[in-house]
Amino acid sequence: MVSKESIITGAMLILITYTLGLSLVSQAFPAAQTSRTLSSAGSIQIQTTAEIGVYSNSNCTIPLTSLPWGTLQPGGSQNMDCYIKNEGNSALTLFMETSDWYPTSPDVTEYLTFSWDYNGASIDPDAVVHVTFTLSVDASIEGIPSFSFDITIIGTEVP
Repeated sequence: MVSKESIITGAMLILITYTLGLSLVSQAFPAAQTSRTLSSAGSIQIQTTAEIGVYSNSNCTIPLTSLPWGTLQPGGSQNMDCYIKNEGNSALTLFMETSDWYPTSPDVTEYLTFSWDYNGASIDPDAVVHVTFTLSVDASIEGIPSFSFDITIIGTEVP
């Protein structure tokens, strides 16, 4: 049986390889014109000690390991829905962190803002909460033809 950690690690390696490949192709074939359209995906890392699952459907049958943002325009934003399930035996409160933003020069975090609408409510065992992730792009973004970052969702037991 393949572990959840192995699946997540494999998905992250594929995302990193894809991102690096896009970077090399864009350097080998520079465009004659500049474009401020972005396209990429952010991956989700799940902290396994919290026993949470992230899914793309409300029945929690399709695990979600990446977010395909598609094409993003300067000044625009994109929403992605997901369902987070408490797969443990204790009530949890969720926290979210981002890391490993690419590129670092120019600093993509000056132009991209990532958020979610989770309200901090306790999630009972086997309960599912609907969450919407939002990625917003600053209207003045320049020099970033592609991007990537990791999202870590952390579940903390409620005392």
